[in-house]
Amino acid sequence: MSSQPRLALVGFGLIGRRHAEAVTKSQAADIAVVVDPSPAGREAAEALGYACQSDLADALGNGGIDGVILATPNNLHFSQAMECVAQGVPVLIEKPITTRASEAAEIVRAAQAAGVPVLVGHHRRHNPLIRRAHQIIAEGAIGDVRGVQSICWFCKPDAYYAEAEWRTQPGAGPVAVNLTHDVDLLRFLCGEVASVRAVSRPSARGHAVEDIASAILEFINGALGTISVSDNIASPWSWELTSREDPAYPGTGESCYLIGGSEGSLSLPDLRLWRHEGDRRHWHKPMSATMSGLAQSEPLVNQVRNFADVIAGRAEPVVSGEEGMRSLRVIEAIQHSASTGDRVDLPD
Repeated sequence: MSSQPRLALVGFGLIGRRHAEAVTKSQAADIAVVVDPSPAGREAAEALGYACQSDLADALGNGGIDGVILATPNNLHFSQAMECVAQGVPVLIEKPITTRASEAAEIVRAAQAAGVPVLVGHHRRHNPLIRRAHQIIAEGAIGDVRGVQSICWFCKPDAYYAEAEWRTQPGAGPVAVNLTHDVDLLRFLCGEVASVRAVSRPSARGHAVEDIASAILEFINGALGTISVSDNIASPWSWELTSREDPAYPGTGESCYLIGGSEGSLSLPDLRLWRHEGDRRHWHKPMSATMSGLAQSEPLVNQVRNFADVIAGRAEPVVSGEEGMRSLRVIEAIQHSASTGDRVDLPD
């Protein structure tokens, strides 16, 4: 393998193009080929100078591929990831890892047996402010985590769905596509989820998916969380509109996560830590906030660099296939609870 891993980028839609930009900015890998069966995808990739093929198996069969980024519709992740594992090629799968936790477990088992690295594109974990938030909580600055609130509300335009019909079909609603990011971060920051209770409502646009859902999460450590998602609410409260990760989204200056502890509370993404002055915990006593100054960097670029290091054997995945599977189990539990009204307990 050359010093720069040669990647196959599978899927050249919106997220595929963002991955291509991240690879270029990272200076840690090169895109050897773009794989996309659609004429529009290949045309867009060729216009940027990329070699193109229409079939993943053919691209892998030609050799010279050190890693694969899957930026394809969710329902294709399983078969394509298994193809990569079978060919012994490390793979970064755009979140969610697949549409069913049972399939995710199969990917993880096959990858472990073959010794092939599998990474999942929960790129927010690569954001320096999330790493800092994890450190703040782990160091006990807010005490024991007791409560969490997460809001993921935004309004996607009708054109978003017209561009790709799969976004209107089961497996592609905001719970699977968007809430999966928030669930993964809450697991990373607050611990594993023990059980879920959820409700959802059908899409007001007539799509075959939900357009709003809310859930109560019980964490193993005893904390309780409320989490809500909608792609049909005009709101300033979502990670996209508050974090300034992607310049395509106008920043609102608001927060979308509140994490409450026995000694203080933390809001994100502003990374504001609230504690009572003088450590005198009392609701009549003043509170003050401190903020951590951080050097910013692009999470997608950081993710590519981690992938390149994993391929070269210099690092472990920041988000492994198993981590992606565990987050998907929570998402699947939310979907099941919303459809049945039952509480769903998660496996240990």
